[in-house]
Amino acid sequence: MMKRLLIVSAGAFGREVLDWALAVPINTRDWEVAGFLDDRKDVLIEKHCSYPILGSPETYGLTDADRVVCAIGDPRTKLRYCHLLKNRGAKFVSVIHPTAIIGSNTRIGEGCIFCPYTAIHNNVSVGNYVVFNDYSDAGHDAVIGDGCTLSGHVDVTGWVVLGEGVFLGSHATVLPHVCVGDYAVVGAGSAVLKKVRPNATVIGVPAVEI
Repeated sequence: MMKRLLIVSAGAFGREVLDWALAVPINTRDWEVAGFLDDRKDVLIEKHCSYPILGSPETYGLTDADRVVCAIGDPRTKLRYCHLLKNRGAKFVSVIHPTAIIGSNTRIGEGCIFCPYTAIHNNVSVGNYVVFNDYSDAGHDAVIGDGCTLSGHVDVTGWVVLGEGVFLGSHATVLPHVCVGDYAVVGAGSAVLKKVRPNATVIGVPAVEI
């Protein structure tokens, strides 16, 4: 029996994830898209979206047939909703666009999103609820913590370690062997050459804390 995919958030990224989910070949998945979970009942007005908002993530009556993926970019908000839904019994699935490249010996957690033309090289560890946006990649032996968001064209090189809830802005680069602490933010276009402490925000080339 086909399962029902529920996309958490009907915002801009949620609508993108809808497109990527529909692009996954039906013979490689056991779910069909059912709609969105979102508290904002009017967020799809004038968006010409044919999939409805089915209810709130906090109160929607989940069933055994439901599968969930969270399309929220902000790591803290994303993890809050994922943990809430997990505690309510939600079963998460990953959405992997058919153009994504997944290397050998790579471990991927639940509820991840791999957008078009992403590349995960060999021996990479990807946690739960991680987002790789368009053209972003993780080099060999990298470790990506739960809830991280890699924006478009991000380059995480070999042996990098990203802690929980790290946010990397578009076109950011993290050099080999660098560790980025939990809930740190790396600004768009930045080049991270050295360790970033937890909760810090860094920006620039080379990236410095602000």
